[in-house]
Amino acid sequence: MTLLSSAPGGTSVTRKTPSAPAAPPRRKQGGVILAVPALVWYLVFMVGPLVAIFVIAALHWPGMLQPVSFAGLQNVRTVLDDPVFMDAVTNTAVQLVVALPLMIVGAYMLGYYVAQQPPGHRVLRYLLFIPGLISTPAKAMVFYAVLSPDGLFNGALDKLGMGSLADAWLASPSTALACLIVLDVWSGIGFTAVLFAARLGSVPDEIGEAAQLDGAGHWRAMWRIHFPVIRDFVGVVTMLQFLWTLFGSAQNVLLLTQGGPGSSSTTLSFLVYQKAFIAADLGYSQTVGVFLFLVGLAGLLTIRRVFRQNY
Repeated sequence: MTLLSSAPGGTSVTRKTPSAPAAPPRRKQGGVILAVPALVWYLVFMVGPLVAIFVIAALHWPGMLQPVSFAGLQNVRTVLDDPVFMDAVTNTAVQLVVALPLMIVGAYMLGYYVAQQPPGHRVLRYLLFIPGLISTPAKAMVFYAVLSPDGLFNGALDKLGMGSLADAWLASPSTALACLIVLDVWSGIGFTAVLFAARLGSVPDEIGEAAQLDGAGHWRAMWRIHFPVIRDFVGVVTMLQFLWTLFGSAQNVLLLTQGGPGSSSTTLSFLVYQKAFIAADLGYSQTVGVFLFLVGLAGLLTIRRVFRQNY
């Protein structure tokens, strides 16, 4: 704003006063409107089933078409007193403790090797990806052909003069769970290695060159130089494989062992399926589902804390 004022002697002086600040532009609301369908989808298909798990866990529901009654904490007491549930907890813990470190460590080392671009590294990337392209029933059939009593593994032992070591690997209480763990590692390590190779390929070359000038070998550069740089990414991949192993083991158990012999290979995710679709005890099934959800949440938080960046 400009003001005119009279000065002594009849002259006029022009004074400028600061103008009021301009009003900030109004934000466009179009982005919020476009997000509404995604939000509705998330609430209906993500939050809804999660809430339903906790609701059904408090019900006595002996089948989809059967009458429903309120059970309260009775399902929790039934689950905790069931020895099959305790076996499932033990088997799931063993599966995670053994399969997850083997898969992540082996995949990282394999991915580091591929990231160094050895001869034929492009072909190697495709070969590592093959298990991820095979359907779960096909992979189960391959392992059944290898581990059945008349399968390839026992045949190889017999050819090597070690026929006394042959066993019904998928039908033995001492080896059934181990066979499932081997299947988990085999089917996941190649895909995970390709992910690690892609991430390691984006690390600046100057970091590896500086490590070589300092006399660091591949082993030291792999664990002391490159690993801290992609620590967050390792955590993300570990969380994904943790969830896949925890929630996806039911399909391999169903196709190969049916949870047996006895309950020696029953996992928590398979127990949810078994109680819901075979025993028709939906309340018990979703009570195990609640426990499975809490284990998954605790595992994600723990992995995130372990692999967070230290700088």
